[in-house]
Amino acid sequence: MLGLAFSAGCTKDDTEFKDFLKDGENIYPGKVSVIVPQPGNLRVGLVWPVSPDPSIAKYVIYWNNKKDSMTVDGVGHAAGDSVRVVIPGLEEYTYSFVVQSMDAQGHKSVPFEINNVRVYGALYQSGLLNRPYNAGNPSSLSDEGDLTLNFNTPDTININTVVRYTNNAGVLAEKILLPKDSTITLPDYKAGTAVTYRSSYIPGKGALDVFQVTDFSTFPDYVYKDVACDKSLFRQVQLPNDVYADFGTSMAKLWDGSVGPQEYPDVFHSNGVTMPHHFTFDLGKSYRKLSFIEETGRQQAHNPVEFEVWGINDITNAATALASNDAGWAAESVAKGWTLLANVARTDDGKNLQRFNLMDNPPSVRYIRIRVKRVASGDSSYSNISEITLFNNQ
Repeated sequence: MLGLAFSAGCTKDDTEFKDFLKDGENIYPGKVSVIVPQPGNLRVGLVWPVSPDPSIAKYVIYWNNKKDSMTVDGVGHAAGDSVRVVIPGLEEYTYSFVVQSMDAQGHKSVPFEINNVRVYGALYQSGLLNRPYNAGNPSSLSDEGDLTLNFNTPDTININTVVRYTNNAGVLAEKILLPKDSTITLPDYKAGTAVTYRSSYIPGKGALDVFQVTDFSTFPDYVYKDVACDKSLFRQVQLPNDVYADFGTSMAKLWDGSVGPQEYPDVFHSNGVTMPHHFTFDLGKSYRKLSFIEETGRQQAHNPVEFEVWGINDITNAATALASNDAGWAAESVAKGWTLLANVARTDDGKNLQRFNLMDNPPSVRYIRIRVKRVASGDSSYSNISEITLFNNQ
């Protein structure tokens, strides 16, 4: 009965061990107990814990049905260390490796075999794709000209994505997008230039090598959009010779978000100053490329039908000494740094919302001055406006 129990419990390793003992009790070194593979580019790493057996002098690794082998020194490893071996010159293939430990007398341990160890190469690399971008919202551009790219979540084996772009100095710049990040900002991006990117991957945990996608991809061109300036930032500015809101109205009504022509007192109603007259307000921040203005008159009365739009980025020393109705006012304004952005002539009664283009390639602008030259009612002193909206091309 005892013999039967022993036979039923035999394993392959037991059988091999018996083979070692068939000519008598032999001394044999401790076998490797576990191997962790590290995939690489036409090479592989094998890692296993050092055996506590001090008699081990070397390890022999076999592959290709023992047609190929490598010997590794087994001396000098401290307890708790790991043996690390890199086998180069392999093909892109799935291998099996057999490792045996040996002592100084040539005694071999029971072999340890690890199967399905994959080695990677050009075929694997050819199948890699660059990290996908967010097709629904690929990018955005800040007022300062910084371009932000939006990417989708990458594969878990992604290491990074290299992004190349040209800055305003004409220099090729490079930034790294990590897999944990979904956006990357390119500072000082030169508008209209190409942005390219290439992703890198590892074939598995603990891999020896990083694989890059073969080619860079070109990121979709940024699509410029006309975006309404944030009216919550708008503020009245009172410079010399500016008209102001009178008769219980407020200049803030110009940017309160009202839709369509409004009635008194929900409008801007100027005080009485002979036209042309002007008023000034602060956009709250600088805009690089104001593109157009929308203007809505009052339900009735003194709607502007001829007016100018002026802009400047800093009002330090920008106040004009001359009244707006002085013949020298425009020249003085230019001398003070103001830029004429638009000269508007409406052909209707000035009541309904209309959009008017501003100049091409404007300078940066933070402060707006509206110079009213003529109103639909024919009055020479008063102007009424319901709403003003400015847009920035970004």
